[in-house]
Amino acid sequence: MFNMILFRPEIPPNTGNIIRLCANTGTALHLVKPLGFSLEDARLRRAGLDYHEWATVRQHDSLADCLASLAGPRVFALSTRGSRTHSDPVFAQGDTFLLGSETGGLPAELLASFPADRILRIPMRTTARSLNLSNAAAIVLYEAWRQQGFT
Repeated sequence: MFNMILFRPEIPPNTGNIIRLCANTGTALHLVKPLGFSLEDARLRRAGLDYHEWATVRQHDSLADCLASLAGPRVFALSTRGSRTHSDPVFAQGDTFLLGSETGGLPAELLASFPADRILRIPMRTTARSLNLSNAAAIVLYEAWRQQGFT
């Protein structure tokens, strides 16, 4: 189906929520180190409830290692600096969504390596800074899955 990459996530409950999201949508979750927590963290487990056993979660030492393991998927970066909204692209099976850390997002040099049409933003009020990481993951993933007829 799809892949979700969290680049250096910091907050265990957010990742736990995303594990649950991925389990419920058949999405593989990839965590790029360093992580701001242990996968054994009680807060992560509580947020993910009993969905950990139903989710595919892999850790990677670097983003390059992660992408190499996925064999060249189409990758969309999510950023408040994107010029296209999350609902603009026509998504396909195997597409990958890259989200940055809760406090820093994706580094500017990493975003610069993406074509402009692959950097997506989720619309918000102009006075808002950002959405919660797990909310952003759910919004983009459900849009992609909706486009695929929820199959």
